[in-house]
Amino acid sequence: MILVTAATGKLGRLVVAGLLEKVPAHDIAVAVRDPGKASDLAARGVQVRQADYSRPETLGPAFAGVDKVLLISSSEVGQRAKQHQAVVDAAKKAGVRLIAYTSILRADTSGMALAAEHKATEEAIRASGLPFVFLRNGWYTENYTENLAPALAHGAIIGSSGQGRIAAATRADYAAAAVAVLTGTGHENKVYELAGDTSFTAAELAAEVSRQTGKTVVYKDLSQADHVGALVGVGVPAPFAEVLANSDAGAARGELNDTSGDLRRLIGQPTTTLADAIAAAVKR
Repeated sequence: MILVTAATGKLGRLVVAGLLEKVPAHDIAVAVRDPGKASDLAARGVQVRQADYSRPETLGPAFAGVDKVLLISSSEVGQRAKQHQAVVDAAKKAGVRLIAYTSILRADTSGMALAAEHKATEEAIRASGLPFVFLRNGWYTENYTENLAPALAHGAIIGSSGQGRIAAATRADYAAAAVAVLTGTGHENKVYELAGDTSFTAAELAAEVSRQTGKTVVYKDLSQADHVGALVGVGVPAPFAEVLANSDAGAARGELNDTSGDLRRLIGQPTTTLADAIAAAVKR
């Protein structure tokens, strides 16, 4: 039995879809806060179990009879470490034989603010004694391609990543890696640094958007403080704006670039190119 947490999220749904291509539906379970949002999965024979990271009492029943768990990291920044600890505790009590966790690129050494809770979660998993796999996902290409409308409207992409190179990959690429680990063998206690095959700068991103849309889009590099101010000015909550600008600062330091090739090897094919990802976004 393979259980996927946060299975109705964007990444989770792609993972479940990939699993359904490789294993029988009755061998797949999903842990979700709102079972109603997974009714389509239930209709396909997937076991739908109610569970909430913030309600530890729901986790034990959700993990009953499970062999492998994919812990997709919580979206609640600031609450993740506590929530993930509850999941790890429940997985250990349930006798889970493998826990795979969607972490962040080089979580143990990254200076990015987002890395702290991922590092804490990795430490909690190691301390549990459970066999593990750390899927250290790099940046998602969708972080850019899902937000092209403002760039096209204003003719600019703003940020504070300077000339930092970003080896982003799509959610589908990262989901395929998770499926490979959950359905394969020999991954116990492995750490995978996952990133796209080719990197790009924010200026190169803007140039590719311009090429494909026929509209001039430039990259405007700001100081970290000005980046925060610009984001807050268009309605982004200040704490989230701080996280975004901090991540760009990390990119400027090279913390979102990687040349390990782990992702390509896990999925058995090249990762999605920036050009292809933008083309798909433009079509939508």
